[in-house]
Amino acid sequence: MSLLPEQTLRDALIATELQSFSVAVERSQLRFFAVAIGEQAGVYVDVDAAHAANHPDLVVPPTFFFSLELQRPDPYAALRTAGARLSQILHAQQSFEYHRLAFAGDELHLAPRVTDYREKKGGALAFLTRTTTVSRAGESVAELVNVVAIRRSAA
Repeated sequence: MSLLPEQTLRDALIATELQSFSVAVERSQLRFFAVAIGEQAGVYVDVDAAHAANHPDLVVPPTFFFSLELQRPDPYAALRTAGARLSQILHAQQSFEYHRLAFAGDELHLAPRVTDYREKKGGALAFLTRTTTVSRAGESVAELVNVVAIRRSAA
């Protein structure tokens, strides 16, 4: 069960400042990720194919931003605030809203924040929602929404 009443914990989590960070997108990361997800389009793995398609460099593959998000400083801060252990966590949902393409060589800024916290079944199950804005030189590139389920032991 939560250490705090749900509304108090919800308020504390939503007020939690998650550290923003910047990441340089590397070709090798994009190629590795594209192969891992089975993406075979040349714009993701071949610079010449990307140039032929009028892109400045390799295109960031779909869902790649999630792997960048895992590089954030102190990735478990919100979970600690919720009183959760890693053994209690399940990845419940992930969504992406894309605004523009990103490419190898881009310096991307990721700004994560906790946007929701809900408990179910008397606190035995909780859902923590984190939203991350991805931008490049001040322009929005994408928004990621990640929901983790926290399974708690019954009191």
